[in-house]
Amino acid sequence: MLSKTRGMPVQSPAPGVIPETITGPVGNGGPVARNADVTPALPTAQRRPGGATRGGRNRRKAHRTRLHGYAIATVALVAYLIALAATNTAHVKVNWVFGSSRVSLVWLVLFAAILGWLLGLAATAAFHWRTRAPRRRGGARS
Repeated sequence: MLSKTRGMPVQSPAPGVIPETITGPVGNGGPVARNADVTPALPTAQRRPGGATRGGRNRRKAHRTRLHGYAIATVALVAYLIALAATNTAHVKVNWVFGSSRVSLVWLVLFAAILGWLLGLAATAAFHWRTRAPRRRGGARS
């Protein structure tokens, strides 16, 4: 197989048609022929600077808006947790099965939240494990 360097003209598939050479990055690194007389995929009214389409621009803006929303929600959640911790610094008596202790309320709430989260993960994993589709025996796939 012959390899061509970047920028070398590509042989035309039709006699009498001179293709353009695109020297930008391509999947296999070689030049790609494109006929100069072929109309562009989009009308020039829909083209944006840099070749972006209207739909692509809208998708990017929607994605950026979602990311900003997630960032704002995260900051609000952290601020709420800081306010919750600051207002619940009083010590409370916790009665265990075999005794009792005095704990700061914020540590009790934090411990209960983490314990609930871990138990939820364990329950989800157990349900997923017990309700998964049966595995096929043997190495052959159909």
